[in-house]
Amino acid sequence: MGKESETTDMEIDAPKSNSYQINPRYSVNVLQLLKSAQMQHGLRHGDYARYRRYCTARLRRLYKSLKFTHGRGKYTRRAITESTVTEVRFLHLVLYSAERAWSHAMEKRQLPDGPNGRQRIYLIGRLRKAVKWADQFSRLCAAKGDSRTSLEAEAYAAYMNGNLLFEQDRNWDTALKNFISARAVYEELGKYGGLENQLLCRERVEELEPSIRYCRHKIGGSNLQTSDLLQIGEMEGPALDLFKTKLEAVMAEARSQQAASLTEFHWLGHKFPISNAKTRVAILKAQELEKDLHGPTTDSLPAEKKLVIFDKIFTAYHEARSSIRSDLVSAGNADSVKDDLSGLDKAVSAVLGQRTIERNQLLVTIAKSKLTRRCDDKNEKVAKPEELVRLYDLLLQNTSDLSDLVSSGRDTKHEEIAFSENCSVRNLAFRAERCFYLAKSYSLAGKRTEAYALYCRARSLAENALQNFQPLNNTDEMMITELKTLYDGCRSNSCIEHALGILEEEKAPENLSKKVSAISLSGGDKKVEKSLLEKLDAYESAVGDANVKAPPRIEVFPPAFKTIPRNPIILDLAYNYIDFPSLENRMKKDKKGFIGRLWR
Repeated sequence: MGKESETTDMEIDAPKSNSYQINPRYSVNVLQLLKSAQMQHGLRHGDYARYRRYCTARLRRLYKSLKFTHGRGKYTRRAITESTVTEVRFLHLVLYSAERAWSHAMEKRQLPDGPNGRQRIYLIGRLRKAVKWADQFSRLCAAKGDSRTSLEAEAYAAYMNGNLLFEQDRNWDTALKNFISARAVYEELGKYGGLENQLLCRERVEELEPSIRYCRHKIGGSNLQTSDLLQIGEMEGPALDLFKTKLEAVMAEARSQQAASLTEFHWLGHKFPISNAKTRVAILKAQELEKDLHGPTTDSLPAEKKLVIFDKIFTAYHEARSSIRSDLVSAGNADSVKDDLSGLDKAVSAVLGQRTIERNQLLVTIAKSKLTRRCDDKNEKVAKPEELVRLYDLLLQNTSDLSDLVSSGRDTKHEEIAFSENCSVRNLAFRAERCFYLAKSYSLAGKRTEAYALYCRARSLAENALQNFQPLNNTDEMMITELKTLYDGCRSNSCIEHALGILEEEKAPENLSKKVSAISLSGGDKKVEKSLLEKLDAYESAVGDANVKAPPRIEVFPPAFKTIPRNPIILDLAYNYIDFPSLENRMKKDKKGFIGRLWR
């Protein structure tokens, strides 16, 4: 990248009139420069490998443009000192070297199974390298940069030192001092400059706050609870990725300690022993997430956050099922162990089915709110009744699968029978809801007869579901309330459809006469695909159907050109085989003189 493009991000504070100034002061907007580079080259999606490749390519271009290469053929190290820094791009070299080392460490931290012992040693080594480059950048900026650049470089070096100590799990007081000093610098810098600079500084302060709170928690000067840590871990930002990985490791360790006490899984009167540690940890993780869904703060959670929690629950239960089935394969011929593992697999699958039904019911609630809400934003998508019909189809399939799973055992207990009956009643309620929204879709299409019949059917299904819910002990009050609302809605909508059908029937002759009078020979609408004469074999209403908007046409006029047969081509083949008589005696002879005879 040329020198002209560098001046947009970095400016020289030396006056232009004095070109012979001995000690110019350079200005580097460190936070803005790094933030734009990170967002444009991978860190928007957490791709540290891509950002590391960008830093490597950027350094290569800088070394080449500055003619500061380390020898040709044989590597000869050239150190960057205060006397070397003759322009602002030398500071750029040191900054991107620190970023490359840091991004490499974060790339190792984000491995699927986490870094092993050797990889962790390498990760800490790369963080040490990043700290070395950051400290050198701070020293060079103190000598060659202006006051703002020097202050921002000190904050960057303090942040890198805090990251190294944070990863090493030691010297929490020193790490806390580094993070606090970096936060103080960014808070002070956020008071000045443009709006963009203030927003970036404020964002960096918010990203540093969780690390400060966690350091205080480790030192013991804070009453930070586990729920508070989880809430902090939900924040976004590249500066929080190291904190999130550390938090995940701490939570995994805490779960493994708690899982030692989880020896049995209780489900519908059954107790299944859990011997595998991985199964215990996965089930414990899912149960902790379920507490967030069914806790006292459930109503305050937004729907999108609940869907994310459901996805994490599904992942945890799938991990438990995979470990259970691997234990089944390795169980051998031990029948008692196989029976326990099969029962545990059935119980986990049933709980997973219940959570799937709850997730689909949440999707139904979201779709209902979009169905009744008016779309103020143009980009917001309004739900249709067909989407609710599809969701209720999924719920019907889920309840039937869950009922089959629970009733598939040999010795079923009373709890399993009651649970299966509850699933069948829920299935009937979902059928009523599906029928109601199917009737709504027919109503929007103008089909009054079908909509009226479906509303009546939904009303009878809702009535049957309400009658079947009464003898059940574990009655769902919310479901009963929804069924009563559905029953009243079916009754009112059926009356509305009946009235609209009578009005349309009374206006049918008038509308029919208007549409018949609008029939023309060719029609003015060119989008009509077929004419009436071309659809004589199809039973389709041309004027009585409410969905027909354009007036029909009888025939295409003027008619299109058609191919017609032409006269046959006669080839005279006998001409070449006929010998005609000579006509030379009838031809007129030319009279020539004496000279003409000589030249014959």
